[in-house]
Amino acid sequence: MRVKTVATRRKFLASSAASLTLLAARPAAAVPLAPRPGVRGKALVISTWNDGIAANQAAWEILKKGGPALDAAEAGVMVTEASQNCCVGLGGNPDRDGIVTLDACIMDHKFNCGSVAALERIKHPIQVARRVMEKTPHVMLVGEGAQQFAVAQGFPLEPAQLSPDAEKNYREWLKTSQYKPVINIENSGNLQPGPVGGPQNHDTIALLALDATGNLSGSCTTSGMGFKMRGRVGDSPLIGSGLYVDNEVGAAAATGQGEDVIRMAGAHTVVELMRQGLSPTAACRAAIERVARIKGAQAKDIQVCFIAVNNQGITGAFALQKGFSYALCNAADQRQLLKSEYLLK
Repeated sequence: MRVKTVATRRKFLASSAASLTLLAARPAAAVPLAPRPGVRGKALVISTWNDGIAANQAAWEILKKGGPALDAAEAGVMVTEASQNCCVGLGGNPDRDGIVTLDACIMDHKFNCGSVAALERIKHPIQVARRVMEKTPHVMLVGEGAQQFAVAQGFPLEPAQLSPDAEKNYREWLKTSQYKPVINIENSGNLQPGPVGGPQNHDTIALLALDATGNLSGSCTTSGMGFKMRGRVGDSPLIGSGLYVDNEVGAAAATGQGEDVIRMAGAHTVVELMRQGLSPTAACRAAIERVARIKGAQAKDIQVCFIAVNNQGITGAFALQKGFSYALCNAADQRQLLKSEYLLK
């Protein structure tokens, strides 16, 4: 018995020594970004695509009065949800069964977050996502359950019908029932009839806000890929993929091919790269480079883009392909539309 006990003790000591060696070999933890001297009062909003200009305006109405970033993040994207838009809200293109399903998420400076996915007949999914965050013990509700919760919270059910343009696009798509994403389709404006697969078949609006107290929040909302498989959910409602906020570091959000953002936890990756000391633009670029490595030769067929703001109020963006634009709003200029740098030349 004593021999067995000694042998067991030797194994334990050897295992412990090996573990300590591995720990010692690991790189030291990244030094967090410095506190935010002077960031208080420097409110700003950054959002994706041309439609971000209008969204930023609504967010700025809250921020300029000293309101919280969370309220601004919600109000901003509600403008896009209410518009007749290919990619966001009930006016968007449907799934392949002819039904519009909506995804959204929201996150504040204290890691509180909420999201909904595959939500039907609710005009403002971002509001429901916030209610999930504030009124339930959960982070995400989906499908019928999300709709039931929304109705219980007082949200009316909108008519179960497509907008005229979405109906026209859907009938055109049914002729072949083929799907192929179109890069940067968000920049072409509202719904228009066009080639098979629809002239606009995805994407989203993501918005990040920094308020006068130096706190960050973000939101993301979409009707998803037009003519997607029934039940498909992309990155937009997924905390850590489509959106992530860490008040000590910064915030990031994604747009583009959701599946490929999910594969590398896109928004969280950008924030962690900023934690290591990279600027927002450099962090977005490094994340895009990772997407390109994962996709290899297929990278040329997709678009993925990131926006970010760090805890100093410095913003940045980067895209896989040419054509990504993002909107920036601050006290100096509320209507900036900027062209992002991109990887594939």
